[in-house]
Amino acid sequence: MIDALLLSIGQLSDRRILSLLLKVFLISVVLLAVFGVGAYFLLSWLFSLTALESGGFAAAAVAVIFTALTTIFLFRVIAIFVLNIFSDDIVDAVEALHYPARAELAKPPGYALGLKMGLASVGRAIGYNILASPIYIMLLITGIGAPIAFFGVNAILIGRDLQDMVAARHVGNVAQMDDSWRLNKLTRFGLGLTIALLLAVPFVNFLAPVLGAAMATHLVHKTRENGLKESN
Repeated sequence: MIDALLLSIGQLSDRRILSLLLKVFLISVVLLAVFGVGAYFLLSWLFSLTALESGGFAAAAVAVIFTALTTIFLFRVIAIFVLNIFSDDIVDAVEALHYPARAELAKPPGYALGLKMGLASVGRAIGYNILASPIYIMLLITGIGAPIAFFGVNAILIGRDLQDMVAARHVGNVAQMDDSWRLNKLTRFGLGLTIALLLAVPFVNFLAPVLGAAMATHLVHKTRENGLKESN
């Protein structure tokens, strides 16, 4: 896990990685900004119904707070969604440098499949976190229980998303891939938890999705290579 992280950090200076990092960053910020502006106009309209003279100011204040909370709690959903669309470029850059033989055999899934996988990721993230919300609420009294549960749930989801981004280049339909392309549960959870924690750190969170895709590439190929060696 540490080796995969260090290798991924070392490749951040790659022009292709930097270009994709900027792309993911800009699109994520634009989506958050659109969300914030939409929240402002919606709240402004709702406040206008109350006939409050300060409705515009109140709407702006609430919209800013709402957007800030969204940035903290939902940034990971937006970032992973955007990453799914462009993940093939990141995985290709890592494979070309470290696993050239696998890169030659890869079949890029395309943006359409990336969009489909991104939407599926968003659906899982929202659905599972809604299902887990009663647990989060009950654990609030513990002080740290709710964050631990939140990171645990999202580590599982992120680990799966990142694994599938890599496998999609080689098996097409990830629902039918064999176990040789799957990370074991502990490794997948460790990968997801690492990225979930990085996504919670200001400024570092913009690097986290790209680092996650790069780390997943190393882990999936190393796991597959080790599995093939053991079977021979």
